[in-house]
Amino acid sequence: MAETEIEIDGAPASAAQLAALGLLNYGHFTTLRAEAGRVRGLALHLDRLVRDCRTVFAAELDREAVRDRIRGALPADGAPVIVRVTVFDPALGLERPGAAAGPRLLVTTRPAPAAAPGPLRVRTAAYRRELPEVKHVGLFGLIRHRRLAQLDGYDDALLTDPDGRITEGATWNLGFLDADGQLVWPEGDALPGVTAALLAGVHPGPQRRERVDAGSGPARYAAAFALNAGVGVRPIAAIDGTDFDPAHPGLAGLRAAYEGIGAEAV
Repeated sequence: MAETEIEIDGAPASAAQLAALGLLNYGHFTTLRAEAGRVRGLALHLDRLVRDCRTVFAAELDREAVRDRIRGALPADGAPVIVRVTVFDPALGLERPGAAAGPRLLVTTRPAPAAAPGPLRVRTAAYRRELPEVKHVGLFGLIRHRRLAQLDGYDDALLTDPDGRITEGATWNLGFLDADGQLVWPEGDALPGVTAALLAGVHPGPQRRERVDAGSGPARYAAAFALNAGVGVRPIAAIDGTDFDPAHPGLAGLRAAYEGIGAEAV
Protein backbone atom coordinates (compact mmCIF):
# COMPACT_ATOMS: atom_id res chain seq x y z
CA MET A 1 0.00 0.00 0.00
CA ALA A 2 1.70 3.18 -1.13
CA GLU A 3 -0.62 5.86 0.15
CA THR A 4 -3.34 6.70 2.62
CA GLU A 5 -6.74 5.18 1.86
CA ILE A 6 -9.96 6.69 3.21
CA GLU A 7 -13.39 5.06 3.54
CA ILE A 8 -16.65 6.10 5.18
CA ASP A 9 -18.91 3.23 6.22
CA GLY A 10 -16.98 0.94 3.87
CA ALA A 11 -17.20 3.11 0.73
CA PRO A 12 -14.69 5.61 -0.68
CA ALA A 13 -15.02 8.93 1.10
CA SER A 14 -16.42 11.83 -0.93
CA ALA A 15 -15.01 15.33 -0.92
CA ALA A 16 -18.25 16.65 0.59
CA GLN A 17 -18.11 14.19 3.51
CA LEU A 18 -14.50 15.04 4.25
CA ALA A 19 -15.27 18.75 3.99
CA ALA A 20 -18.00 18.35 6.62
CA LEU A 21 -15.49 16.85 9.05
CA GLY A 22 -12.81 19.39 8.25
CA LEU A 23 -15.08 22.43 8.52
CA LEU A 24 -16.89 21.47 11.72
CA ASN A 25 -13.99 19.53 13.30
CA TYR A 26 -16.25 17.67 15.73
CA GLY A 27 -15.74 13.99 16.40
CA HIS A 28 -13.50 11.45 18.08
CA PHE A 29 -11.14 8.70 16.99
CA THR A 30 -8.69 5.96 17.90
CA THR A 31 -5.48 4.96 16.16
CA LEU A 32 -4.15 1.42 16.08
CA ARG A 33 -1.50 -0.69 14.38
CA ALA A 34 -2.65 -3.77 12.47
CA GLU A 35 -0.48 -6.54 11.07
CA ALA A 36 -1.59 -9.81 9.47
CA GLY A 37 -5.17 -8.96 10.43
CA ARG A 38 -4.41 -8.64 14.13
CA VAL A 39 -4.32 -5.69 16.55
CA ARG A 40 -2.74 -5.44 19.98
CA GLY A 41 -5.38 -4.16 22.43
CA LEU A 42 -8.25 -4.26 19.92
CA ALA A 43 -10.91 -4.65 22.62
CA LEU A 44 -9.62 -1.55 24.43
CA HIS A 45 -9.71 0.48 21.21
CA LEU A 46 -13.31 -0.59 20.65
CA ASP A 47 -14.18 0.24 24.26
CA ARG A 48 -12.74 3.72 23.74
CA LEU A 49 -14.79 4.35 20.61
CA VAL A 50 -18.03 3.19 22.25
CA ARG A 51 -17.38 5.21 25.41
CA ASP A 52 -16.35 8.37 23.57
CA CYS A 53 -19.32 8.14 21.19
CA ARG A 54 -21.65 8.31 24.18
CA THR A 55 -19.79 11.37 25.49
CA VAL A 56 -19.42 13.24 22.19
CA PHE A 57 -22.66 12.30 20.42
CA ALA A 58 -24.93 10.76 23.11
CA ALA A 59 -25.21 7.81 20.73
CA GLU A 60 -24.43 4.10 20.81
CA LEU A 61 -21.78 2.68 18.50
CA ASP A 62 -21.98 -0.87 17.13
CA ARG A 63 -18.71 -2.59 18.06
CA GLU A 64 -19.11 -5.29 15.42
CA ALA A 65 -19.72 -2.68 12.74
CA VAL A 66 -16.46 -1.02 13.72
CA ARG A 67 -14.62 -4.35 13.50
CA ASP A 68 -16.12 -4.97 10.08
CA ARG A 69 -15.00 -1.57 8.83
CA ILE A 70 -11.46 -2.08 10.14
CA ARG A 71 -11.31 -5.60 8.69
CA GLY A 72 -12.50 -4.38 5.31
CA ALA A 73 -9.84 -1.67 5.17
CA LEU A 74 -6.85 -3.91 5.93
CA PRO A 75 -4.51 -4.87 3.08
CA ALA A 76 -5.02 -8.39 1.74
CA ASP A 77 -1.32 -9.20 2.08
CA GLY A 78 -1.31 -8.53 5.83
CA ALA A 79 1.23 -5.72 5.56
CA PRO A 80 1.50 -3.61 8.74
CA VAL A 81 -0.61 -0.46 8.63
CA ILE A 82 -1.66 2.35 10.93
CA VAL A 83 -5.45 2.48 11.06
CA ARG A 84 -7.37 5.49 12.31
CA VAL A 85 -11.08 5.13 12.99
CA THR A 86 -12.82 8.51 13.24
CA VAL A 87 -16.44 8.85 14.38
CA PHE A 88 -18.26 11.94 13.10
CA ASP A 89 -21.61 13.04 11.71
CA PRO A 90 -21.41 14.82 8.32
CA ALA A 91 -25.01 16.02 8.78
CA LEU A 92 -24.23 18.13 11.84
CA GLY A 93 -23.66 21.81 11.11
CA LEU A 94 -22.08 24.75 12.83
CA GLU A 95 -25.46 26.33 13.53
CA ARG A 96 -27.15 23.27 15.09
CA PRO A 97 -24.59 20.85 16.49
CA GLY A 98 -27.18 19.92 19.12
CA ALA A 99 -29.34 18.09 16.58
CA ALA A 100 -29.78 14.33 17.01
CA ALA A 101 -26.58 12.72 15.78
CA GLY A 102 -26.12 9.85 13.35
CA PRO A 103 -22.40 9.05 13.68
CA ARG A 104 -20.53 7.61 10.70
CA LEU A 105 -17.26 5.68 10.61
CA LEU A 106 -14.34 7.11 8.69
CA VAL A 107 -11.45 4.63 8.41
CA THR A 108 -8.05 5.63 7.08
CA THR A 109 -5.04 3.39 6.59
CA ARG A 110 -1.42 4.22 5.88
CA PRO A 111 1.73 2.10 5.87
CA ALA A 112 3.24 1.55 9.31
CA PRO A 113 6.81 2.80 9.82
CA ALA A 114 9.33 0.22 8.63
CA ALA A 115 11.70 0.89 11.54
CA ALA A 116 11.30 2.08 15.10
CA PRO A 117 11.74 5.87 15.35
CA GLY A 118 14.62 7.27 17.37
CA PRO A 119 14.49 8.74 20.87
CA LEU A 120 12.51 11.91 21.45
CA ARG A 121 13.79 15.24 22.70
CA VAL A 122 10.82 17.16 24.11
CA ARG A 123 10.09 20.41 25.84
CA THR A 124 7.27 21.21 28.22
CA ALA A 125 4.39 23.44 27.20
CA ALA A 126 1.56 24.76 29.35
CA TYR A 127 -1.54 23.31 27.71
CA ARG A 128 -4.51 21.17 28.77
CA ARG A 129 -6.64 19.50 26.12
CA GLU A 130 -10.38 20.12 26.24
CA LEU A 131 -12.13 17.03 27.61
CA PRO A 132 -8.77 15.26 28.15
CA GLU A 133 -10.37 11.87 28.80
CA VAL A 134 -11.66 11.77 25.19
CA LYS A 135 -9.51 11.20 22.11
CA HIS A 136 -11.25 13.89 20.07
CA VAL A 137 -10.39 15.56 16.78
CA GLY A 138 -9.69 19.00 18.30
CA LEU A 139 -5.96 18.85 17.58
CA PHE A 140 -5.10 22.49 16.85
CA GLY A 141 -3.52 23.21 20.23
CA LEU A 142 -1.50 20.00 20.19
CA ILE A 143 -0.17 20.54 16.69
CA ARG A 144 0.57 24.19 17.47
CA HIS A 145 2.72 23.24 20.46
CA ARG A 146 4.40 20.42 18.51
CA ARG A 147 5.20 22.88 15.72
CA LEU A 148 6.63 25.46 18.11
CA ALA A 149 8.75 22.80 19.81
CA GLN A 150 10.13 21.61 16.49
CA LEU A 151 10.88 25.16 15.37
CA ASP A 152 12.90 25.48 18.58
CA GLY A 153 14.93 22.34 17.85
CA TYR A 154 12.92 19.73 19.78
CA ASP A 155 10.95 16.77 18.46
CA ASP A 156 7.71 17.26 20.32
CA ALA A 157 5.83 18.94 23.17
CA LEU A 158 5.13 17.56 26.62
CA LEU A 159 2.04 19.08 28.21
CA THR A 160 1.73 20.56 31.68
CA ASP A 161 -1.46 21.50 33.51
CA PRO A 162 -2.24 24.81 35.28
CA ASP A 163 -0.61 23.45 38.46
CA GLY A 164 2.65 22.77 36.61
CA ARG A 165 2.27 19.00 36.55
CA ILE A 166 3.50 17.03 33.57
CA THR A 167 0.51 15.11 32.20
CA GLU A 168 0.94 13.73 28.66
CA GLY A 169 2.64 14.22 25.32
CA ALA A 170 1.03 15.87 22.33
CA THR A 171 -0.25 12.52 21.00
CA TRP A 172 1.24 10.03 23.45
CA ASN A 173 1.32 8.99 27.07
CA LEU A 174 4.38 9.22 29.26
CA GLY A 175 6.12 6.98 31.77
CA PHE A 176 9.29 6.97 33.87
CA LEU A 177 11.58 4.45 35.52
CA ASP A 178 13.01 5.40 38.90
CA ALA A 179 16.46 4.47 40.19
CA ASP A 180 15.10 1.16 41.51
CA GLY A 181 13.52 0.25 38.18
CA GLN A 182 9.98 0.92 39.38
CA LEU A 183 7.52 2.07 36.74
CA VAL A 184 6.06 5.53 37.40
CA TRP A 185 3.04 7.12 35.73
CA PRO A 186 2.50 10.89 36.11
CA GLU A 187 -0.65 12.08 37.85
CA GLY A 188 -3.02 14.52 36.17
CA ASP A 189 -5.75 14.79 33.58
CA ALA A 190 -4.61 12.90 30.50
CA LEU A 191 -5.97 10.57 27.87
CA PRO A 192 -6.25 6.99 29.21
CA GLY A 193 -4.02 5.46 26.55
CA VAL A 194 -4.51 1.93 25.26
CA THR A 195 -0.77 1.27 25.00
CA ALA A 196 -0.19 2.53 28.54
CA ALA A 197 -3.00 0.32 29.85
CA LEU A 198 -1.58 -2.72 28.08
CA LEU A 199 1.92 -2.10 29.41
CA ALA A 200 0.64 -1.53 32.94
CA GLY A 201 -1.21 -4.83 32.72
CA VAL A 202 1.83 -6.92 31.78
CA HIS A 203 4.62 -5.10 33.62
CA PRO A 204 6.04 -7.68 36.06
CA GLY A 205 7.44 -5.23 38.59
CA PRO A 206 6.01 -2.60 40.92
CA GLN A 207 4.46 0.56 39.53
CA ARG A 208 2.93 3.68 40.98
CA ARG A 209 1.32 6.98 40.01
CA GLU A 210 2.68 10.25 41.38
CA ARG A 211 2.92 13.95 40.72
CA VAL A 212 5.75 15.00 38.40
CA ASP A 213 6.33 18.74 38.22
CA ALA A 214 7.91 20.46 35.25
CA GLY A 215 11.37 21.86 35.88
CA SER A 216 13.30 19.69 38.32
CA GLY A 217 10.71 16.90 38.55
CA PRO A 218 11.96 14.66 35.71
CA ALA A 219 15.55 14.76 37.01
CA ARG A 220 14.75 12.33 39.82
CA TYR A 221 14.07 9.50 37.35
CA ALA A 222 16.54 7.22 35.59
CA ALA A 223 14.66 6.89 32.28
CA ALA A 224 11.64 8.28 30.46
CA PHE A 225 9.58 6.97 27.58
CA ALA A 226 6.62 7.77 25.34
CA LEU A 227 3.86 5.33 24.40
CA ASN A 228 1.29 5.11 21.66
CA ALA A 229 -0.19 2.41 19.49
CA GLY A 230 1.81 3.36 16.42
CA VAL A 231 5.29 2.81 17.87
CA GLY A 232 4.79 1.11 21.24
CA VAL A 233 7.49 2.12 23.75
CA ARG A 234 9.77 4.94 22.53
CA PRO A 235 12.70 6.27 24.60
CA ILE A 236 12.85 9.93 25.59
CA ALA A 237 16.38 11.36 25.43
CA ALA A 238 15.61 14.73 27.03
CA ILE A 239 12.86 16.73 28.72
CA ASP A 240 13.78 20.42 28.62
CA GLY A 241 17.27 20.47 30.18
CA THR A 242 17.14 17.00 31.73
CA ASP A 243 18.88 14.25 29.75
CA PHE A 244 18.05 10.54 29.92
CA ASP A 245 19.85 7.45 28.66
CA PRO A 246 17.74 6.22 25.72
CA ALA A 247 19.56 2.86 25.96
CA HIS A 248 18.66 2.32 29.62
CA PRO A 249 18.28 -1.47 30.07
CA GLY A 250 14.92 -1.05 31.76
CA LEU A 251 13.45 0.30 28.54
CA ALA A 252 14.36 -2.88 26.68
CA GLY A 253 12.41 -4.83 29.29
CA LEU A 254 9.39 -2.60 28.84
CA ARG A 255 9.53 -3.01 25.07
CA ALA A 256 9.83 -6.78 25.39
CA ALA A 257 6.85 -6.91 27.76
CA TYR A 258 4.72 -4.83 25.42
CA GLU A 259 5.74 -6.68 22.26
CA GLY A 260 4.97 -9.98 23.98
CA ILE A 261 1.29 -9.07 24.31
CA GLY A 262 -0.81 -11.23 22.02
CA ALA A 263 -2.64 -9.40 19.26
CA GLU A 264 -6.37 -9.95 18.69
CA ALA A 265 -7.83 -10.96 15.34
CA VAL A 266 -9.92 -8.23 13.78
